[in-house]
This record gives sequence, C-alpha cells and structure tokens, in this order.
Amino acid sequence: MNASSVPGNVTDDRFNEVLALIQSAKQQAMQAVNTQLIELYWQVGAYISRKLEKAEWGDSVVSQLAEHLAQTQPGLRGFTRPNLFRMRQFYETYRGDEKVSPLVRQIPWTHNLVIFSQGKLPEEREFYLRMAVQEKWSKRELERQFKTALFERGVTQPAKTSAVLRHTHPAALEIFRDAYMVEFLDLPGGHAETDLHKGLLARLKEFLIELGRDFCFVGSQYPLQVGGRDFALDLLFFHRGLNCLVAIELKVGRFEPEYLGKLDFYLEALDRNERKPHENPAIGVLLCANKDDEVVEYALNRSLSPALIAEYQTRLPDKQLLQAKLHEFYALDFEQEKSG
Repeated sequence: MNASSVPGNVTDDRFNEVLALIQSAKQQAMQAVNTQLIELYWQVGAYISRKLEKAEWGDSVVSQLAEHLAQTQPGLRGFTRPNLFRMRQFYETYRGDEKVSPLVRQIPWTHNLVIFSQGKLPEEREFYLRMAVQEKWSKRELERQFKTALFERGVTQPAKTSAVLRHTHPAALEIFRDAYMVEFLDLPGGHAETDLHKGLLARLKEFLIELGRDFCFVGSQYPLQVGGRDFALDLLFFHRGLNCLVAIELKVGRFEPEYLGKLDFYLEALDRNERKPHENPAIGVLLCANKDDEVVEYALNRSLSPALIAEYQTRLPDKQLLQAKLHEFYALDFEQEKSG
C-alpha cells in the first residue's frame, strides 16, 4: 500500500481542488457574516442618530438601551454604551458618501473603528478604506500605517519616477512610494549596507507588507552574468499586478547620480536574460538613506529606464509636520481651483 492510498493521509494531493473549494466557501461565509454585522451596526447607528437629532432621546436613553439589550439578549456582544455611540459616529461619518459605503462593509468592525476614529479628512478615510481592502491589512498593520502617516506622505511626497516609468507602467504611480518605513529593523545610526540588507531579509514579511500585497520575493544578491562577468543585484521581486520584475538596489548614503547608471545596467540584463516573453519590462528602485529632490529630478529627467528613487526611513516621521504640509497642499489646491 502506497502513502497516497492510506485513509486520512494529510499529504494526499488528489483532493486539493476540493479543499480549495471548502476554503473558498469558508472565506465567503465569513465575509457574508462581516457584511451583515457592519450593516446591522450601520442601521443601529442611523436609528440612534435620528433619535438624538430629533431630540426624542437624550444620551441617557442610549445607556438605557445598552442595559436593556444586556438584560434581554444575554448572549449579544458588542452593544455596550460606548459601542452604541461608536455606531452612531460610524453612521454620521459616512452617511451620504456613496463611494465608501461598499468599502466599509468589506473590512472588520475593528478596522472601521481605527479608520473613522483616527482619519481626519474624508479623503484620508477613503484612502485607508481602499488600502485596507486592497492590502488585507491586519488591525495592527492598519494602525502602523496611520503612525507612519502613509496618507500624508502619499499626497505631499509623491514617488520620484522617470518619464519612461510613467509611460510604460502608468499604474506604478499608485504602487510605489517616495519613502519606505523600515523602523521595524531597529538599525543603528551608523549602519552599513550589509546591516540593511541582512535586516530586510530577516524581516522579509514586514518588508513585503510595506512594499505592498502584490510584491513577491525572487531572490537576494541575484546573480546576473554579462559578457563573462558576474554581477549581483541586491534584491529582486516580482509584482503580480504590473506583471514585471522589480530590482531594488540599496544605498546607505544619499543618492548620487552615478547610481542610476548601474541600475540601468541591471534592468537591461534582466530584460535580456531573465524576463519571460509574457512579462513587462523590469522596473528599478534605488532605495537610499536620503536624497536631494532636485538632484533626483535632474538624474531621472534623461533616464531611459523605468526607474524611481526612494528613501528608506528608520524612524517614524513627524506626523504633525506632515499634516501641516497636507493642509498647505489642500489650501493651495483650493486657491488654484478658485483662480481657475
């Protein structure tokens, strides 16, 4: 008797399709339950909001409702006085906003609590809702993205890319960032490139989350042979959405224009020797400790490769400073709309 014929053998791969169907059904059932729960919280919040707005109820009545539910529905969880007021806030935050209505029903209640309690602007809340759905962040990761001011950085500091990248991969502008947070590495102030490289490999899961859901790790010190010589690319990834290889070169100092020439060389080697026929041209990312934006602009302006220059940051940004820049950005945008 072979191993595959043994009843209950967990290594039997003949039934993988059935297991996949079961797993898919479980996920759909969980999503359906979550959707119904969020819809219930929305309706309860709407009901309480109307009662309070019409002065038919006072705050004390909400407390009485919580006590009544606890007595009459002893198995019912989540309907405490604070949560009932959160349901009201949830409804009042999003009512009338048809764009986000489907989104709030696709994420857990804990995620919604984080977003509508910490998000200050409608655009910010919509951004985190869409990202939470797209990236499937855990609650902990969602809270981390608020701490790293991902929204403020995305608006005030867009990715610095070459014209070729914008032309060949227009969707990349929504995927890549001007700065990547690697505070989870706990790097010392005077760290070397090897420290950064080893740290990223040791915390690859966290780095992949920071890069984005569609990034897949291919290799470290990826070997490239050109003209009988051997070269090693720091990190190589594949992006499923863009359908292309993504080469990342690490620099622990500031960006220097000559770095771009080496990255161009690696991209040419990848496209000639590694790229599959159905894949798009490779993208290059220079990840530096810091950069002068004017130097970056000059360097990228004549670049013929789909490349971008980004920073890695080892400490959380000053969120208040970024929020001030964000307000300036929106104020300037408003003034331009008025004058236009």
